[in-house]
Formats: sequence, C-alpha cells, structure tokens
Amino acid sequence: MKNFKELRIWQRSHQLVLTIYDLTKYFLKDEIYGLTSQIRRSCASIPTNIAEGCGRNSDAELNRFLVIAMGSASELEYQLILSKDLGYIQTDNFEKLNNELIEIRKMLNTFIQKLR
Repeated sequence: MKNFKELRIWQRSHQLVLTIYDLTKYFLKDEIYGLTSQIRRSCASIPTNIAEGCGRNSDAELNRFLVIAMGSASELEYQLILSKDLGYIQTDNFEKLNNELIEIRKMLNTFIQKLR
C-alpha cells in the first residue's frame, strides 16, 4: 500500500480538480447537471483512481486504476475542448488547463510503464 498523498502525480491532479471546480462555478446554471457535472466528475476521477489504486494490494491492481485514471484524463480533454468551443472557457484558460492535463497524462503514462 502506497501513500497516494506523497505522489507528485496525485498532487498535481488534485490541484487540477480544485482549478476545474473554481472555473466551472461560472458555467451556465443550465449546465449544472450536464457539462459542469461531467467535467468535474471526470477530473476528480483522476486523483480518485490514483488514490484507490494505491490502496490496493498489488502493482497489477494499481496499474489497472492508473489506466482508468488515464481514461478519465482523455474524457476531461474532450470536455475541455467542448467547453472552449461553447465559449465557457476562454482560449488562454483552455491552453493552461490542457497543458497541465498533458503533463499529468505523461506522468500517468510513465507511472504505468514503471509498473509493467
């Protein structure tokens, strides 16, 4: 069992969740059960799956949850694109968030490769 709070990948993905929550509170109220909920859920799924994987008994199980986190990162990537295209996120904010997401995905990929 690993302490997920010590992992840089968890720390960065947690910070991204906090940023996304702050940003999405300005989305249209009509989106509260739509895109706002979806983008928050997919973003929070990244550090959540890292934490859950760290609580498992084997590297194989940790790997499985990291792969799930990677899928959530891909889902978030699309939702950020959609949010930008709908005008909910300005281009400069999109670029910052997308660049951070790219770095998180790279870190996830490296972690996954090390477990194989």
